[in-house]
Amino acid sequence: MPAGTLTIDLSAIAANWTALDALSGPGCQTGAVVKADAYGLGVARVAPVLAAAGARSFFVALAQEAVALRAALGPGPVIWVFGGIMPGDAQALSAADARPLLNSPAQVAAFRAACPGAPCGLQLDSGMNRLGLEPAELAALDLAGLDLRLVMSHLACADTPDHPQNAAQLAAFRGMAGSFRDVPLSLAATGGTVMGRDFRFDLTRPGIGLYGGLPFAAARPVLALDLPVIQVREVQPGESVGYGATWRAPAPRRIATLAAGYADGLHRALGRGVSYWAGDVPCPGVGRVSMDLVTVDVTHLDADPDSLRLLGPHQGIDAVAEAAGTIGYEVLTSLGPRFDRVYKGAA
Repeated sequence: MPAGTLTIDLSAIAANWTALDALSGPGCQTGAVVKADAYGLGVARVAPVLAAAGARSFFVALAQEAVALRAALGPGPVIWVFGGIMPGDAQALSAADARPLLNSPAQVAAFRAACPGAPCGLQLDSGMNRLGLEPAELAALDLAGLDLRLVMSHLACADTPDHPQNAAQLAAFRGMAGSFRDVPLSLAATGGTVMGRDFRFDLTRPGIGLYGGLPFAAARPVLALDLPVIQVREVQPGESVGYGATWRAPAPRRIATLAAGYADGLHRALGRGVSYWAGDVPCPGVGRVSMDLVTVDVTHLDADPDSLRLLGPHQGIDAVAEAAGTIGYEVLTSLGPRFDRVYKGAA
């Protein structure tokens, strides 16, 4: 028996892209970020569904990811690589017909030498201080001969719409990108798309919103995670459950042991912070999450369950993330390979 079943609703992913595309508005293209194996959900299954929905520009982090993405998509859609060009990437970029988003003068020089005449993009640092050309570097850069197809930057605080850095980065991006003519501009990922027209420019790049996560509150749920019950045992008052004896039964309890743990991406910090669902009935987690097991109080159920649900309509990735003290992105991308991935909702 697998550690659990992760059901992925491809039609919900397509619907979320369509909703974000409508939000992006006329005259603005909507891309799709599918890095990290489509946030752990399987790029070979997810990317063709997004292409069928209408996405024509896709974004990955690394050139190696572009190769797998091209195999899934076939010819046609544009593939962008956030990491630009790294040593040894020229062959992968060529094989994938992918376009690097160049991040530094050194990358511009390396790309000129390795891929002369090939299309590319530039990433500008508008204030995040992570990737991209700073204003002085851009001003000093010789762009002659570069076939530029996109100029982009990335917002640091888009999940907090009223954060002052959003306005500061918008102004910085406009100032840096203002010298480019007839080159599409992109600033907004999911959060920027939601924040408003000023941030959308010519191309939006939704990622987490496609997969049901905040800050796209209108997203359709994409995932269900069902965990099989290995056994149910009676625990007497005062007896402890799990490592460290952090939880003790205040009265007679029935405790279910489920086949999943932190080796599967269920963060150890979850502990008692989430519920596991039997249909519409929540069951509290008790004790510590261990490598392969979690324990849940099912005393109030009429019968012992065969499985319980962690992720679903009642409790999404952001609720689980809040309980673990992290973010939905980490919950999503941590879901481990032992889960049996089942796809529904699209061919």
